[in-house]
Amino acid sequence: MDINEIQEKVNAFLVDELEIDESKIEDGARLKEDLGIDSLEVVDVIVLVDDEFGFKMRPEQFKDLKTYGEFCRFIESRVG
Repeated sequence: MDINEIQEKVNAFLVDELEIDESKIEDGARLKEDLGIDSLEVVDVIVLVDDEFGFKMRPEQFKDLKTYGEFCRFIESRVG
């Protein structure tokens, strides 16, 4: 799976499930500050990773990621 496929799945989830404005989703967007992903939504994001990409992500791994781009590249490093 390449980075574009990963981004498509992540974008769809962020827009459909977390109701994030698609225009805010870009490589440098900060997960918490720009996209508004709060501590409760982190659980939803971790479930997405498990369901869509087939590996378990720990909450502390997500907290180490600061931007949308870092998040997508983290997924790519696990599934690529």
